[in-house]
Amino acid sequence: MENITKGAVVLKSAPTAVDMGLINAQSIRELKAEEVFLFRIAACDNQVDRDFECFSDAALEALSKLFVGRTVLSDHRWSSSGQMARVYAAAVEKESGVSRLILSCYMLRNDAAAPAIDAIEAGILREVSVGVAVKTATCSICGTDKAHGYCEHRPGKAYDGTLCTVELGDPADAYEVSFVAVPAQREAGVVKSYGGDKEPPKNVSNLDTSGGEDRKKRLSAQIELEKIKFVEEVPSNESEAETV
Repeated sequence: MENITKGAVVLKSAPTAVDMGLINAQSIRELKAEEVFLFRIAACDNQVDRDFECFSDAALEALSKLFVGRTVLSDHRWSSSGQMARVYAAAVEKESGVSRLILSCYMLRNDAAAPAIDAIEAGILREVSVGVAVKTATCSICGTDKAHGYCEHRPGKAYDGTLCTVELGDPADAYEVSFVAVPAQREAGVVKSYGGDKEPPKNVSNLDTSGGEDRKKRLSAQIELEKIKFVEEVPSNESEAETV
């Protein structure tokens, strides 16, 4: 099980009585509608993305429960100073055959948050990355779980006329939502890892696994998040599934 960071898009929203009830379930004191600014994040869906991966419908439903209560960060800063907002509700919405995870978020309307709110309303601050951990990553060609094993099939390659894709499933955690300046790839860019061998297994030595599973998970996530800041977009191979 490793960590996956996916691109997302911010949408406008307005408070209702139902929203305020859910928001106040997160807050210590009761907030009023005029005190909060709401926005929604179109996080991820069940469509094959540019890495030839997709979430299963069951995974999206599970993520809708895991994301409630998660904080919204700025630039992947895992500290209290990086906190900007909080997810108060999440749901899977379906339209034209597409299932999409929508995160409802709130932030306080105050002087500190004013620049961010202005940037969101102006459409300047709208790229977001959402991070999750999944337990399975199933090859569409042979059914191998790439999160735990190796197969020779590569996402984006065709085998006997069938495109290889990977279905991500069985979410274990939703650990981050973050505003970013530049996504890793065009449109809903992605930097992700779900474990397993991308090459035939090799001997591994001198691996420092001290500190327990929590430490290893955090270090792995930090490595993936650092990649987002420096990934240089590479033109896609024109011969590989341009219509996906």
